[in-house]
Amino acid sequence: MATYEWFQKSRDYEAEKSREILPAEPATNHPLKSILITEVKKVNAPVKSTTKSTSKNEISDPLGSFDPLGASDPLSMAFEGVDPLSKFQAEANVAASRPKSSSFDKEKRSSSLNDELDESFEPWATKKANILAKYTTSEKLSITTSFLSASDKEKVVIKTQTTTVSDKVKNRLEQLDDFEEGSVQQMLNLSQQDYVKRIDELNQALINAWEKDHRVTALKIAIQCSKLLSDISVIPFYPSKFVLITDILDTFGRLVFDRLKEKAQYIPAGSGVPVKLPDKFTPDQVPESAKETCRNWFFKIASIRELIPRFYVEAAIIKSYSFLRPNDYADALHRLALMCRGIGDPLVAAYARCYLARVGIMVAPSITNHLMPCLDDFLKTFSQIQGDSVQNILAMQKLEMPRYLTLFSPAVDWLLQCCAHRASDKLLTQILEKCKAQCNSALLVNSIMAAFNPQFIAARSSMFSEMIKDCEDTGLPKHMLYRTHGLCLVMADPPGDEKLNVLNDVWKAVTKLKNPADYIGCAEIWIDYVVKHFGKREINTIIADIIKHMTPDRAYEDFYPQLLSIVSKILVHQHDFSLLFALDKFMPLLDMFQRESVKVEACRTVAESFFKYQTETTNDPIVINAMMFICKTLHDSVNALTLEDEKRVICNAICGFIRCISFGRDFEQQLSFYVEARGYFSNLDTVLIQLTQSVNKLSMDTRQVVKGNHSRKTAAFVRACAAYCFITIPSLQSVYSQLQLYLLSGQVALLNQCFSQGDAFFKASISLIPDLPKQMEIDGKTRATEPLLIDYILNFISTILIIPDNPESGVMYMLRGLLNVLQDYTWDHTSDAKAIVYIKVLSLLSAASQESYIYHIDKVDSNDKMYGHDKKYLNELKGMADTLVNEILNHLKTLSSPETSKRQSSIALDLLSTIVSHGDISQKGLSTLSVNLWSLSQKHSAADNKQMIRLLDYIKRKAETEDNKIYKDLASKLRLES
Repeated sequence: MATYEWFQKSRDYEAEKSREILPAEPATNHPLKSILITEVKKVNAPVKSTTKSTSKNEISDPLGSFDPLGASDPLSMAFEGVDPLSKFQAEANVAASRPKSSSFDKEKRSSSLNDELDESFEPWATKKANILAKYTTSEKLSITTSFLSASDKEKVVIKTQTTTVSDKVKNRLEQLDDFEEGSVQQMLNLSQQDYVKRIDELNQALINAWEKDHRVTALKIAIQCSKLLSDISVIPFYPSKFVLITDILDTFGRLVFDRLKEKAQYIPAGSGVPVKLPDKFTPDQVPESAKETCRNWFFKIASIRELIPRFYVEAAIIKSYSFLRPNDYADALHRLALMCRGIGDPLVAAYARCYLARVGIMVAPSITNHLMPCLDDFLKTFSQIQGDSVQNILAMQKLEMPRYLTLFSPAVDWLLQCCAHRASDKLLTQILEKCKAQCNSALLVNSIMAAFNPQFIAARSSMFSEMIKDCEDTGLPKHMLYRTHGLCLVMADPPGDEKLNVLNDVWKAVTKLKNPADYIGCAEIWIDYVVKHFGKREINTIIADIIKHMTPDRAYEDFYPQLLSIVSKILVHQHDFSLLFALDKFMPLLDMFQRESVKVEACRTVAESFFKYQTETTNDPIVINAMMFICKTLHDSVNALTLEDEKRVICNAICGFIRCISFGRDFEQQLSFYVEARGYFSNLDTVLIQLTQSVNKLSMDTRQVVKGNHSRKTAAFVRACAAYCFITIPSLQSVYSQLQLYLLSGQVALLNQCFSQGDAFFKASISLIPDLPKQMEIDGKTRATEPLLIDYILNFISTILIIPDNPESGVMYMLRGLLNVLQDYTWDHTSDAKAIVYIKVLSLLSAASQESYIYHIDKVDSNDKMYGHDKKYLNELKGMADTLVNEILNHLKTLSSPETSKRQSSIALDLLSTIVSHGDISQKGLSTLSVNLWSLSQKHSAADNKQMIRLLDYIKRKAETEDNKIYKDLASKLRLES
């Protein structure tokens, strides 16, 4: 290719702008307003419009003819006459207003009970894990069974050679008798882990026997498991044993029910094909043969001699009564409730009633006639715990009465929850009267508060305070009652005139607790109540009391989770941080977190709350000092092992704090704050970037206040801001972030007429380009930085247009420096980035050659004013442009192979577009170059046809509006190859 010269086109930007602006027309209607066109068609009658169109010339929608009653346009039909955006927004608002389901509500939704159990009912599944974790033992356990080891599993021989039904029934009864008479063995000295393992083996043995059609064997396993529930040799483990054993019984009941349902196929009316029972079937749909099998199961269970296994196994399969008569549920549940009276041990009887209530609520939530008798029986027999039998057992096992009473809690809690489900306020009154008359036990009071609606409890808050005071000393520890009482009052507000009295009554007792664990358990709950209902004085008093109880012997070290919970609960309700940090005891409370990880967690909780709730700016020195300490703690916790997500959370919290501090028009104080913050948070790039941005904004705010007319004082201040940024930016680890901030800070300095500071920023930016790494991690992915660098350089180039030249440095010294760096930069050999940048620089040089630039900075004289369109200046620009044109053409030569033809075509079209837009194509050299570039772009058929068509259309439009001859001649020479 020959050597070409560049000639810029003279442009009148104002005239071009006026030509490009489309004429404005007032809108007569909202663009999204639906247009309803209603038509009524009658046979042999003309169409009559019943709804006027919004326009006289409106033509009826042809789609409307399909609706004999008249149809609107399709969108209005789909969205009921509302435009789609409004419709979707309305739906989103409705969805957002719906209450979200709780976790156990989802669990209930998958069962058949959601129609009758509301979301306030806590399912058994959520209680099991807590029971197993709480009730443990280190004592040795025993188990009696014949289905554990391989040598013992088949000790009971199943006789299968039977001829008649009566022989079969007789054989099964004999096997049950055989089992009860001594086919089992006892395993002693089992650890809790071994015991759980054996129970799991029993569960698996039950399933295996069932799968092998060994129904009697499965029944024997269920009986054996039930018998284990009469064993109280290790009382502290009994609640967990109950959970493990009843899981096996639940499995047995499910297997029996599923088997009966599978056999109970019926023939619908009018059909001769038997089908399976639906999920919600009635006894009328069950064939008689299935009912007979079901009765057989209950007869076999009724033949069990011992009460406890007979009770538990029948309760386990109680759901199978649904195959018999409609009212069998209620009769069976009531009968089983009466059977519980025969169980002598009060603990065993309490859990038997618990199991009955559990299976009852699962199969028939609406049937409750058995629940109150169970509760009444429990109240009447509760005095048995003071009897000689129980006292002797406790003495033998060295178990104290308070701990023994806690074993009743899961059973009584569940029984009362079932009683209280959807119960009225009157039932609570009845139960409280019975409780006062028969046994004012702490156990029962605690369970009542846990079971009933918190609003019912809150309405009687003073009454419960008195009941807790009067509870028997041998009952549950009173701190547990105060804790439960506090939970109720947190969820529901007591009467206004009782709030303070209840707090005083409770806290007088709580503050006397000597055991730190008991005390902090109550304080953790009641702090929520105090912060919710009271002010600064009460909150400070409670926090001071907490510090007083937790400080001796460094007790706080054992209760960090509870202390963290206290801090969180304070922050949930207290969002006035000026008030919060003004409390004498809040910061000392944070000082109690001595362990580094816990202290960081506490500080992060406070910082995140501040970031979330502090919506208005503040300059309160107490808030600033407190938050500075908290954020400094978070900053110092970051190290090389800190996860990126955790670091991001910390950075966001600190940045939120920085943005919330404002001293109004006292800009010098604001800058001093940023200087102090930089000293505290010097190791986090995100925070340093925020500080740099904030200082740049401060500089712009100063410019806005003085309306661009800086005095000596404000000029010195904005220079100080620029100096802050210039010192801070090199501290960043990310080179790309440094580049961006250098450019931004230079632009801000230029806006504030700080020419030397702006030059320093731009020069630093140019010198930093070679240090940009070739790859960078962005959003967790490693990506090449070359596309980012191109975008950055194009932004920089647009800024260079308005930078005034330093007379001592020559014409376009900033651009020359940038081009020199780019010339030596190591570009990717497979990219055309360098040529792309050079093409954009041609556009800049063309803009810089105009008599008046397309944009300026107020009160900054750019080169158009400084040089006044001087010929020497223009020649300098032309010389630079000539060099760039030939550099681009040389690059095009290197892309002559078929493999690089697509890249060559793209660069050629970009250069041609720049020439057409910014070059003077009346010059023969540029005209010839344009035609050559057009031909080159179509070489190897690699051109982008859409781009070529758009370019050709642009040239034709130019021919119509500007110098017709020049653009017409060019358009006549450019032809698209087919």
